[in-house]
Formats: sequence, structure tokens, C-alpha cells
Amino acid sequence: MVVVEAGKPGEWPMKGDLRINWLVAIAVGGWFLWLLAPVLTPFFAAGLLAYVGDPLADRLQKLRMPRTLAVIAVFVLTFFFIGFLVLLLGPLVRAQVTALIDVLPELATQVEQVWLPTLADVFGFEIDAEVGVGPFLTRYGDMVGDWGGTLVGAVSRSGGALAAAVISLFLIPVLTFYMLRDWDSIMSRLGALVPESQRETVYSLARETDEVLGAFLRGQLMVMLALATIYSIGLSLAGINFALAIGVVSGLISFVPYLGLVVGMGLALLVVVVEPNPLIPIIGVIATFTIAQMLEGMVLTPKLVGDRIGLHPVLVIFAVAAGGQLFGFFGILLALPAAAALSVFVTFAYKRYLIEHPEAAIELGESQR
Repeated sequence: MVVVEAGKPGEWPMKGDLRINWLVAIAVGGWFLWLLAPVLTPFFAAGLLAYVGDPLADRLQKLRMPRTLAVIAVFVLTFFFIGFLVLLLGPLVRAQVTALIDVLPELATQVEQVWLPTLADVFGFEIDAEVGVGPFLTRYGDMVGDWGGTLVGAVSRSGGALAAAVISLFLIPVLTFYMLRDWDSIMSRLGALVPESQRETVYSLARETDEVLGAFLRGQLMVMLALATIYSIGLSLAGINFALAIGVVSGLISFVPYLGLVVGMGLALLVVVVEPNPLIPIIGVIATFTIAQMLEGMVLTPKLVGDRIGLHPVLVIFAVAAGGQLFGFFGILLALPAAAALSVFVTFAYKRYLIEHPEAAIELGESQR
């Protein structure tokens, strides 16, 4: 840790030395976070859930309900809502996903025996007899078996990691309950730690982060649900089998830019190619995903999420990849909220830098002309 020497008692350190101290503190804190990533994952997830549930608990408190009882009511309402969705959509999605998995061998055979010869005739090339699913398994079956044995061995050796993931999954509701019950107290105590000279700036950043994060979470969830609905309805009208399963999966993974489009269109086209007359269904698939992407770009994201808190697609992909690398599956779920909150601090630092370095602001203005 860098030690700053003060010239006189009570004298504040120089601004440059303070920045060095802050950089060192951030680096050390990041290193500790990296070391403790597996342990901190359930706490981060519980903190996010407590943050989401706190407004409802506060409203119930205004109805003269005790805080603990309000938190229990939030949990009950949440579980009822999740259970309702599972009971409503679960059997349909499960049946269609199971049927889709069962038909995949037939799809592979259709591609191998019908589409590959057709493409060979159209483009005038010959297909090697060794090409296909059967020859591939014959040639590389032993290799696949070795890979499978290695994978099973790795999974068995990582039993500790699997047990930790299961424990984390059960810890999250418990941690969420206690964090949600004491949320106001936790926030007030954290606020008391802020120096009075920096309190206005920190509170302003906290309010902006709260606004951005809340709007982002609500907007992104609504965009995902809207896309799942559009995909499902469009594919159903086009007469595509497994339309609900493909639409729901595509909508839920659409928080990563273009991932829902690629996966959904790929699955839909894979189902269509075995149809006797696939031309019209293919047009329906392309039209469904094209219309959905246009609505997302021009209506859904600007209206529900907002351009002010929208993240660049490259940053979104990086955030999801980094979250998965550091915190596993829960890191993927927490990546976008964390990136949205971090964008507030990055924007604040960038504006502060331009204020302190007006020559950079002038050069930036000239470069944008």
C-alpha cells in the first residue's frame, strides 16, 4: 500500500498521491474479489434479489405491516408467481423440447441423405462416401469414447465444485431473506461510512445507479418476455413445429445481443428442412425473426430500456463472458446488472476527467465535427 506523507498535521495529501492510493486500493480489492469469487457469488446474487424486492417490501411496510412479515409476503408472492409460470408454460415447453431432441437424429439423417446430395447436384461436386454421421462415428468413435471418459473423470473430480454450487443455490434464498429484512439498515450504515465532504457526490452516484439499474432490469426483462412472445406467435403462425419451445428459449437468451436471433433461427430452420415443402416455412421463419429484430431495435429497447442506459453490444458480450469466467453461471446472470451500474461510474469519471482537462474536451469536440 502506498503511504502518503503529510507535510503538516491535518494537511490533506496531494491530489496525485490520493489518486495513486485509490488505484492501489482498487487493484488490491479487485485481487481479493478474484480470490473470493466462488464464495461471493451467492452473496452478490442475494444482494441483487434483495435490491429488486426492497421497493415492494417498503410499500407493504407503508401499509403498517412489520418488516419481517413484509419480507415473508414478498417471498410468498415471488414463489407463487414463479410457480404459476412453471405450471403454465413448463409442461408445454418440456414436451416440445423433448420432442425436438427426439427428432434430432431424423433431422441429421435427412440432411445427410437428402440435402447433401441435392447440394452436390446443384453445385456439381462429389460427396465422399466417408462423409456423414455414420462414417464419422465409425472413424472417431474411439476418440469420442476417450473424450467422454475424460469428461466423466473431470466431473467426478470436480465434485467439490458441484457441491459448492448446490450449497450456493440453497444459500441464496436464506441470504436474500436476511439482506432484504435489514436492507434499510445496511444502506444507512454504509452511508454513514462516507466522509461528509464526499457525501453529496456519493449519494448522487448512488441515486443515479439505482435509477439506471432499476430501469435496466425492468426494461431488459420486458424486452426478453416481449421477444419470446413475438417469436412464439410468429413461428406458430408460420406453422413451425416446436414453435413455443424455440420462441421461449430464443427470448430468454436474447439478453446477449444477436444470440437469441442466431440460436432461434438456427433451431427453426433445422426443424423446417425436414418438411416436404420447406420454402414457405423458411420464409415464415425469416420474416418472424426479421420483424422481431426490427421491433426490438426501433421500439422495444428504446422504449423499455432506453438509449441512455443501453450498453454497446461488444460491452454486453464482454460482460457476460467475464462474469461467467469469474463467477460461473450466476456470474452470467449478474453480468449485465453489474455492467449497467458500472457504466454510471465510468461516465462520472469520464466527465470529471473532461472537467479537469478542458484541452481534452476541446480536442474531443473538434474530432466529432
